[in-house]
Amino acid sequence: MTVVSNTSPIVNLAAIGALDLLRKLYGTVLIPPAVYAEICSAPMDVPGAAVVRQRTWIQPAEFKPDALTLALSERLHPGEAEAIALASHLSADLLLLDERRARKTALRMRIPILGVLGCLIEAKRLGHVPSVKPLLQALKDTAGFHLADDLAASVLERAGE
Repeated sequence: MTVVSNTSPIVNLAAIGALDLLRKLYGTVLIPPAVYAEICSAPMDVPGAAVVRQRTWIQPAEFKPDALTLALSERLHPGEAEAIALASHLSADLLLLDERRARKTALRMRIPILGVLGCLIEAKRLGHVPSVKPLLQALKDTAGFHLADDLAASVLERAGE
């Protein structure tokens, strides 16, 4: 399975101590150079930076920005643009992406996407976590993840909680 990630899922899951869920769910996760730079050019205390710097199961992909990347960069953050372009070029099975505008763009390009909340639901479905509710609370409290009450309720319902 080929999985590409933007910065947000990595940093948010790392902030709540749940980054390893991505490894359990997908094995190797590829990131484009802009995402690597965004995570690793920040101070060492950025959640997920140590794992990314160690190049274990989160791996920087060989990728040179091209015309698609440049076109996407006109309306998206560089990491989002590169993640979408990389997923497109690799015909990735999944793109991990949270930002609304980027998600809409990826969906228009027929790239399968899943955000951090979908990853949590999948982790529960596969038995990697006993409950999603405390992870949602941690995302809000620790990671500063913006989560509307109706969306949180929908996630909990989908997780059977």
